[in-house]
Amino acid sequence: MANKKLQKELVRYYGLGRRKASVARVYIMPGTGEFKINDKDAKKYLNSSILIQDALSPFEVTNTLNTFNINANVYGGGLTGQAGAIRLGIARALLEASNNEYHNKLKDAGFLTRDARVKERKKFGLRKARRARQFSKR
Repeated sequence: MANKKLQKELVRYYGLGRRKASVARVYIMPGTGEFKINDKDAKKYLNSSILIQDALSPFEVTNTLNTFNINANVYGGGLTGQAGAIRLGIARALLEASNNEYHNKLKDAGFLTRDARVKERKKFGLRKARRARQFSKR
């Protein structure tokens, strides 16, 4: 019972990240660098060291790697979009944790900007958003 009280009293910082069709709710807590995505180990979930490195890049910029445990809930989109959403969520949570101490570093690296590029909708009369049927004169 006392252990559950201690866990609830631990400090957690929250950041929401979005990228393409993905949404990530990221919680960081002071710890040893444990990284979980949807209650799975990040290496098993993202299965690419490049995507994990991309998601953890805000920690590298602020020199806080392995000082926070990360727990992310992600849904929607593909793995690349989810990694980008986690990156934005981690950057926003770091701002909350540091009282804007890392704002300039994260802003200069471009981690606080939401990438607004999303898939364009399909238009009627076309095969895709802009792809039309092949034209032939004869």
